This record gives sequence, C-alpha cells and structure tokens, in this order.
Amino acid sequence: MACDITVHGLSGDVRSARAAIDRALSVFSAVDATCTRFDPSSPLMQMNARPDRWHQVPPLLSLAVEEAYRAYEWSRGRFDPRVLRDLVELGYDRTLPFDTGGVVTTGRRRRRTAPGPWRPRFRGGVHPEVHLGGEPIDLGGIGKGLSVRWAAEALDRRLDAYLVDAGGDCACRGVGPEGDGWRIGVENPLAAAGPPLAVIEVRDRSVATSSTRLRRWRSGREAVHHLLDPSTGRPGGHGLVAVTVIDDDPARAEVASKSLFLVGSAGVADEARRRNLAAFWVDATGRAGETPRFTPSVIWRAT
Repeated sequence: MACDITVHGLSGDVRSARAAIDRALSVFSAVDATCTRFDPSSPLMQMNARPDRWHQVPPLLSLAVEEAYRAYEWSRGRFDPRVLRDLVELGYDRTLPFDTGGVVTTGRRRRRTAPGPWRPRFRGGVHPEVHLGGEPIDLGGIGKGLSVRWAAEALDRRLDAYLVDAGGDCACRGVGPEGDGWRIGVENPLAAAGPPLAVIEVRDRSVATSSTRLRRWRSGREAVHHLLDPSTGRPGGHGLVAVTVIDDDPARAEVASKSLFLVGSAGVADEARRRNLAAFWVDATGRAGETPRFTPSVIWRAT
C-alpha cells in the first residue's frame, strides 16, 4: 500500500487490545495482496488480464469492486477506476521511488476516447464472480479507504477508542489520549516539513486527503501526478494541490476528496457546498479554503 500504517488503541484489556490491533493490521495485508495492481499474479490483475469475461474472485475483491462501483455512481463518474491503462502509459506501471524525488519515466500515449458508462456485473454466493465490463481497473483510489474501514470494524468491539492512520487517511472512534477528540494535523502540501496548516479534532469520524505532494513525476517531458481525470486520462485538479474531507466513513472520505480534487480550484468550493461536504483545500498559490461544515472541527490554524 506504499504508506505507513499506525493503530493507536485505548482499552482496559491489554491482551485483547493487542489481538484486535493485530487483526486490524492484517486487513491491510489482505487488501494489498488481493487488490494490488503491481503484482501480475494478484487476483485483481488476473481479472484485469481478461476484463471482458466473468471471473471467480475472492470475496474481498468482489466487495472492493462493488464499493468502487458505488463510488463511481455517487460521484457521477468523476471517480472511475478505469484509469489503469492511463497510469501505465504515464509510467506508473510499478511502485515508483517517490520518496527519493526526481522520478522520471518514459510515457507512451495511445489514441484515447472518453470511456462510456461503467457497468460491472456481480454474481454473489460463496464463490462470487465479477465481470468488469471490458476495461481493466485500478483500485488504488479507494483501496486505502476500504482498508481503513475494514480495519476499524475489526477494532470496534474490542477497543474503547482507537485511531487507524494509513498515510494520513484516518478512522477515529471514541476519545483520544487527552480525553477529548483525536487531533489530526492537516499538512501544508507546499511545505510538508513545516507546521500543519490546521489541526482538527474529530470523534467517531474519518478523514482523508488527496494530494499531489508525493506522487508526482515526469513522464517524458511532462510533469504529471497520479490523480487522473477519467474523462481525459490526464492529471486533473487544475490549480489545486490538496483536498481533505471529513466524513463518517473512511472510504467515502477518500472518494470525496479525490472527486473534489478533480473539480479543480475554480469549482471546488461550489461543488463541496453542493455536496454538503466537510472539506478543506489548498490551491497552487498556497491559499486555503474550507466549507462551513469543516470549520467546527478546526481547533488551530496557521496564521
């Protein structure tokens, strides 16, 4: 999943808490092994090899594709996992060493038309089957949020309170160490080594951020990033560098942050308010904005 995963738990039963945390961490390993696009032998990539036919898949993969389809419908197609070929053609066909900086790939672009409606099909049962509708998919845009959701479910009955943090995408339940909400910093994507732009306090909520701070590189002579507009197959979100969303569910927060990002700086405020989202964003000049639903969660902000 190419990110650090941290679980903080509060419980009176240390042994039970450790067992619950181990189960939660195992969720990330299971999702990664099943849904990764970087291993050609993974169940996802075996299905992607023939997206025009039915495949018997692990239940976890069937659930992930169903959730991706729900996200596609909720976002009216702004979230669309059928960008795998575009990512590959931009050179993101393997885990890239983003943390070293200066990543350069050789991009090869094909003739592309806008995709039609996505209509995957599902057959339930003990051995579920999935038909992708003819196009391979990338679950990276929702997989982390689903992992956080399912890890949180593994903790719900065992811990009095907890925080699951997967590279900045979080699920918070109960009170934090200080006896109030869990405090999360919203980093400055233009100066990540410095102080955050804001600190929020949340309780029984989830937080997700979509940002171009890390996953950006040069594809040939072009500067690109991983947040692609599915209508064009090109990096989207003109004028934005980060969007953070607070929601009840971590997967929905992840999808909402990506969908808002792709609107771009000119329309992000109107779209966030129209969707009634608790959202915070930063544009390429460093200017921040937020919706009225986000403001009550802020307990500190940079001046």
